[in-house]
Amino acid sequence: MQYSKKTPLILVLFSSIVFSQAYKTSSTALPGKEFPKIDAAKKAEFRVYFPDAKSVILDGGDGMKSVKSSASKEKDGFWNISTTPMEIGFHYYWFNVDGQRTNDPDTQLYFGYGQPTSGIEVSSGEDFFLEKNVKHGTIVNDSLQSEIIQTQRNFKVYLPPGYGSEKLPVLYLYHGTGEDITGWEKQGYILNILDNLFAEKKARKMIVVMDYGVALNPEQEKMPDNYPRTVLSSKNLDKIVTRELIPYIEKKYKTSGKKAIAGLSRGSYQAMLIGASHPETFSAIGAFSPVIYEGTEAEPFKELPIGNLLKSKKKPYFFIGIGEKEDAMFFKFNQILTDFLNKNNYPYFQYKSPETRHEWLTWRRSLYQFAQQIFK
Repeated sequence: MQYSKKTPLILVLFSSIVFSQAYKTSSTALPGKEFPKIDAAKKAEFRVYFPDAKSVILDGGDGMKSVKSSASKEKDGFWNISTTPMEIGFHYYWFNVDGQRTNDPDTQLYFGYGQPTSGIEVSSGEDFFLEKNVKHGTIVNDSLQSEIIQTQRNFKVYLPPGYGSEKLPVLYLYHGTGEDITGWEKQGYILNILDNLFAEKKARKMIVVMDYGVALNPEQEKMPDNYPRTVLSSKNLDKIVTRELIPYIEKKYKTSGKKAIAGLSRGSYQAMLIGASHPETFSAIGAFSPVIYEGTEAEPFKELPIGNLLKSKKKPYFFIGIGEKEDAMFFKFNQILTDFLNKNNYPYFQYKSPETRHEWLTWRRSLYQFAQQIFK
């Protein structure tokens, strides 16, 4: 709600004092900024300067659906926004300022929902993705010119500490819809996750290629942005990975020839499509918050050749991760997958992330689990 502008000044000053107590600044706030803040009960406070606004409403992505908020404007043009308890994890958010979507000027921006977007981290108390005093790997930018879609493709490559001393396996990793190759680096904290795992000797050292999850030629880009286009893009991606990206990576970097593939949300579909199409190439497939496109009741895997796994001699390791609070749609996809695998006695590992939705804490946890179980 929006409080009255007639609130006495003394009340506004008192509320400002109370407002700032017992809160810790979010890890996503810009250096030197105090807000957004979160208290022990996971309630958040924002203080933003929109002097000409008549209405400021907090809005956001999946993790913000259950959050209620109230807003009050001070005479100096600052708005105070307070929320009910939020859920743990990383949440995209923005403000509707007189009906116009506007980012928080006090926080870092992350590429989500197809554009730079504010983010807030509600701590779960875990430290597996935080920077520690361990040896650090590096993330480098790389690219190749794709003849398949006639465009340049940019991607990121994680190289572990001590890279160069031995040949290493490679994990090909995909982001979700509305995100890009910065997702796993920035929102996903992949550098810290893997550095910490390797330091604790919980996982085999690996190279990780964070590829872009859209693969369309200039003409295909003009198609409506719908599920058929997503399937087409994913099939193009399959060709790019096997014919262009893998040869490029194996020529340029010190690789052992062992490969795995994984992704989140839309990226889970792409990982399953590519992995199941080439089960002799990939030793492991990871589906984080699984999605299945263009399936029907009669043919749930109409556009996903998951049946190839049953005929494979190598039987890739299959990992499925999902947040306990994800929407019913994702649990339906999860059930379709597990029913098929159970029916055909295909081994898989199911991980459920406690208390999380369709967001980055679910996917960080999934990667943390998955990375420990591959390339053994």
